[in-house]
Amino acid sequence: MSTGTDAHAADSHEMIRVHGARVNNLKDVSVEIPKRRLTVFTGVSGSGKSSLVFGTIAAESQRLINETYSAFVQGFMPTLARPEVDVLDGLTTAIIVDQQRLGADPRSTVGTATDANAMLRILFSRLAVPHIGPPGAYAFNVASVQASGAIKVEKGARRAEKVTFSRTGGMCPRCEGRGAVTDIDLTQLYDDSKSLREGALTIPGYSVDGWYGRIYTGCGFFDPDKPIARFTKRELHDLLHKEPTKIKVEGVNLTYEGLIPKIQKSFLAKDVDSLQPHVRAFVERAVTFTVCPECEGTRLNEGARTSTIDGVSIADACAMQITDLAEWVRGLDDPSVAPLLTALGHSLDSFVEIGLGYLSLDRPSGTLSGGEAQRVKMIRHLGSSLTDVTYVFDEPTTGLHPHDIQRMNGLLLRLRDKGNTVLVVEHKPETIAIADHVVDLGPGAGTGGGAVCFEGTVEGLRASDTVTGRHLDDRAALKKTVREATGALEIRGADANNLRGVDVDIPLGVLVAVTGVAGSGKSSLVHGSVPEGEGVVSVDQGAIKGSRRSNPATYTGLLDPIRKAFAKANGVKPALFSANSEGACPTCNGVGVVYTDLAMMAGVATICEECEGRRFQAAVLEYRLGGRDISEVLAMPVSEAEAFFAEGEARIPAAHRILTRLSDVGLGYLTLGQPLTTLSGGERQRLKLATHMAEKGGVYILDEPTAGLHLADVQQLLCLLDRLVDSGKSVIVVEHHQAVMAHADWIIDLGPGAGHDGGRVVFEGTPAELVGDRSTLTGRHLAEYVGE
Repeated sequence: MSTGTDAHAADSHEMIRVHGARVNNLKDVSVEIPKRRLTVFTGVSGSGKSSLVFGTIAAESQRLINETYSAFVQGFMPTLARPEVDVLDGLTTAIIVDQQRLGADPRSTVGTATDANAMLRILFSRLAVPHIGPPGAYAFNVASVQASGAIKVEKGARRAEKVTFSRTGGMCPRCEGRGAVTDIDLTQLYDDSKSLREGALTIPGYSVDGWYGRIYTGCGFFDPDKPIARFTKRELHDLLHKEPTKIKVEGVNLTYEGLIPKIQKSFLAKDVDSLQPHVRAFVERAVTFTVCPECEGTRLNEGARTSTIDGVSIADACAMQITDLAEWVRGLDDPSVAPLLTALGHSLDSFVEIGLGYLSLDRPSGTLSGGEAQRVKMIRHLGSSLTDVTYVFDEPTTGLHPHDIQRMNGLLLRLRDKGNTVLVVEHKPETIAIADHVVDLGPGAGTGGGAVCFEGTVEGLRASDTVTGRHLDDRAALKKTVREATGALEIRGADANNLRGVDVDIPLGVLVAVTGVAGSGKSSLVHGSVPEGEGVVSVDQGAIKGSRRSNPATYTGLLDPIRKAFAKANGVKPALFSANSEGACPTCNGVGVVYTDLAMMAGVATICEECEGRRFQAAVLEYRLGGRDISEVLAMPVSEAEAFFAEGEARIPAAHRILTRLSDVGLGYLTLGQPLTTLSGGERQRLKLATHMAEKGGVYILDEPTAGLHLADVQQLLCLLDRLVDSGKSVIVVEHHQAVMAHADWIIDLGPGAGHDGGRVVFEGTPAELVGDRSTLTGRHLAEYVGE
């Protein structure tokens, strides 16, 4: 028997040890992270925090878990390559709670993304009157089905028995559970003065010589040489609505289907935002979405809508604000479903606790912001009984008012106190303050970062001479004088979402901050009521659409003038200088790496041996401009390229202008050829801002431009906003960061609470008046921040 003082070998694994991490820009990083503690990773944007936490620790944990499944199951899972690291010890199961938007499937809602909807359905199937069936009868994702047929039964002798099968679902048959029906403008589908062979179809991908065009001209249901205007009723019906029919075209067996069902399946079943730009433009032109007249947007059939508990149907329950729904559930008292009521109550209380009580369960999940999506994902883990798990969070305070950050901190500490390791990538000093352990990466961004500058306690970080340490106690002061407005943008009777007939004048020619707790109506006011159109440039946090072939040079349009200058200097055509066109290395097709699929094992990406990762043919690299070839130019950071294209033989004013804007928004460290898929959320938004700054806009609307920004970079952003205003622009920012509020000329504060407790203007005036007034939540937090 060992005595109690002897350490047990099993207790010696108290650290997650990382040695020699080289993912992305990490330079042989080695750290030891204590388990069952809250560790915060800090550093400027682009310093390598995500590469260490997500790209190394979480990725390897995920990969090792995937390897425990059978080879059959692994075949259906994404293959993950092993991160570049020498030693990774002491890993536990990692649960990643990131800011990726939830799926934008039209049938996905807040209720279906969590367990709340499933529990409500069970509750209604037990208690609702009249009783209509099992939980599926209340589900808008389940269609009612009836079928009958014969089955062979052996009872002594074999004989056929007739059976009928029926399933009761809750789906509205008219809109198929989407809540909206589509009307299609036929004039956008075809030009009726032409025949099919003359190219009457104007749908993307339906050209005469294309495959679809050949199907419609060769199907034999109508004359392809007759103008559509002269079609008989029958022919027009076959063109537009014909049900799937087997046909043979050019010797190939096919299924023919009318244009409208074809469009509904190929374009309308997908999320509009995920479509290619030209297809999305067509859908927006040709299709109008209106609330389904049969279910009035509830997505449910009549049976599910009319079955109620105390006069409340499941549609009413899902439409309630979650705070009200939690009250209603608490008011139900039925011993037969007591455990279910308790579980449902806990789930709804978690929404309230995490600051999402203003949502409703029928809110489409695709409409949630990145921060809201991350908090919805957290709800699943709050009630979890798991311990010794590693939870990984990506800036959990994004989109949170200072008032809500205290709550979020409490939740992170609760997860830790259950015995879990909590790793948080964060910039906000309020969250850094609660860390047990801090890892500060830097000192700079991109190639200037990727090293550990500090490890230890928050006190130690404060005393250290790192960028984060120096700026941790930065507090912006209120401005002595504010700018005078040059005019006003009048908003009258705004009632989008939770706004209650808001009348407000947004001053022009100044920096305006729109503030308020999450869910108070800020985005509804700014995006829903400021008229889109001439002179309004809106920069949101939506993901940039781009593959691993896209990079800052292609996204901003910078590559075009550079290609033309190379072509002119060398007397060849511009297409040679594109890695996606004629100049691409034939071995890797211009990607720079070769992907090898190892079937059951994780695929491997190896640098292309032919071009050594340069992405171009060797012959293209013979051509130079200012002594550099095209691959060397794409490997330059923005700051170096800015100087390179400013003067001498390589002087390209058009390219220099774009590079100056990229530097202005704080992206001087990005290389021109870095794949867009490797950029962080903050970097993407600033890349968009740099692109939009070229537009002839008079009013700029920015949605939380400080998201993902280090304290040191906030100052640079404020200087940029000042420059925009001083050049005669009007800037409206939706913002939670107190430094931006203090720096604004005018504040419009919405509230007082979230959801139906918000939607009103509770303050308009200068930051100094807001601090002096202290009548709102924002005012109290700003006063505390500036030390008034």
